[in-house]
Amino acid sequence: MNVEEIIKTKKDIPLKSRTLIHLTLVQNKIIETMSAALKPYDVSIQQFNVLRILRGQQGKPANLSTLNERMVTKMSNTTRLVDKLLAKGFVKRNICKENRRKVEIYITPTGEDTLMQIDKTVSKVEEVITNNFNNEELKKLNHLLNKF
Repeated sequence: MNVEEIIKTKKDIPLKSRTLIHLTLVQNKIIETMSAALKPYDVSIQQFNVLRILRGQQGKPANLSTLNERMVTKMSNTTRLVDKLLAKGFVKRNICKENRRKVEIYITPTGEDTLMQIDKTVSKVEEVITNNFNNEELKKLNHLLNKF
């Protein structure tokens, strides 16, 4: 990926600026690719993330706070994400009778089945996105990214 070519400039970009622009371009490309892969399932990247978090609860409920804490992309509209997943039948929501502010969210069997299908697609996409790297390079890249 040639940064200067993509942003259509001939001037030299300072290394630190170029690095941050490059990271942003890579992030955008990954998001575009992942979004396209999830489109047939009518699920956004954030909804996919919520489903994975709920599956990771292994049958135990999560609340909105738990989802917010564990989201890859931090956002304030977790309630809306859950509402959309609820409408698709991928999650169920229980409101505690003793404390109506306490909401428990579970993944449904339909959500689990869909997530298993999505996992196969995402695995293929991850392979395509990272195919130019060997395992050692990926470890090094992760090590470098940890410095942020």
